[in-house]
Amino acid sequence: MPEYEHVEEHFQASDTVRDIVIGMSDGLTVPFALAAGLSGAVDSPVLVLAAGAAEIAAGSIAMGLGGYLAAKSDAEHYYSELKREYREVEEVPEREKDEVRDVFKAYELKPEQIEAIVDKMAENPDKWVDFMMKFELGLEKPEKGRSLKSALTIALSYIVGGLIPLSPYFFVTRASQALLVSVLVTLVVLFIFGAVKGRFTGSNVWKSGLETVVIGGLAAAAAFGLARLLTK
Repeated sequence: MPEYEHVEEHFQASDTVRDIVIGMSDGLTVPFALAAGLSGAVDSPVLVLAAGAAEIAAGSIAMGLGGYLAAKSDAEHYYSELKREYREVEEVPEREKDEVRDVFKAYELKPEQIEAIVDKMAENPDKWVDFMMKFELGLEKPEKGRSLKSALTIALSYIVGGLIPLSPYFFVTRASQALLVSVLVTLVVLFIFGAVKGRFTGSNVWKSGLETVVIGGLAAAAAFGLARLLTK
């Protein structure tokens, strides 16, 4: 029989991809809604651009800072738990062995198989602790410099996303006309972004794209309607 090479197609979503998704999704949606809302109240592209630029600046800083603090908090939590696991392995090894046993009991291994694994693991405290961090606590070692990388990735993604719905206002003289172009461009980009996100995460591409379009469209429609209501 012919042999076929099995290729794993699982996607391991990296932290960087997650940060891009966070930054781009907010960057596309929030400035889009703001521009739509302002276009319902004023007909000056300059004012829309000024307000949009201010929002992108503030939003990217806030989102980047949020990403930095979240990544820093994750790292602090990891190393705090790592220190605790080392202490427990040294001070209460039997209790830690029981926790290892509990993990492997879920896989229905025989008692003698579990004991062999426990004894072997106890010979290497570093491997033992690493096992407990991953399989007991579900924690992975954070990437070095992760906090700053996360902040920059989210902030830059937010800026890129935010410039897309504002770009028509650079070239069209009336805000109401620029809004129509912005809606078309942004909805297309939202669909593409959602589809790509779905492809990476293993979701249905069309469904993910349409969900992203609906969310962004509803946000913009709500802002536009509110601005029109308040300026009547």
